[in-house]
Amino acid sequence: MNFWETITGSDLTREWKAFEARAQALPTDYRVAWEEIKGHLYPYSDFTGRNLMPILDSALGLLEETASDEQSIHEVLGDDIEGFCAALAGEERARSHRDRWREQLNRNVARKLGRLGG
Repeated sequence: MNFWETITGSDLTREWKAFEARAQALPTDYRVAWEEIKGHLYPYSDFTGRNLMPILDSALGLLEETASDEQSIHEVLGDDIEGFCAALAGEERARSHRDRWREQLNRNVARKLGRLGG
């Protein structure tokens, strides 16, 4: 990846199109689950979404592998796709928007309290 691709995000576009092409080869119930996974992982994205690419690649790889083994999507992900995504993002130490806002609020409160107490 060169500097220009990083700045413009063309590498992400190319990678995203490859993900979607791979997802189209999945059975219907797996494609539906893929859409849900993307939606539930979105809050863990940074500004560019670059931090999610390895997570999405792993999730799609899991779907591809289990689809080839002819397992049902329920056997693979269970009933809680949102929990699956949170665990997947948590293993990668991805922070959600809520986590970032909480940290910012804590910093602001600490700064204000420091001014009042000092």
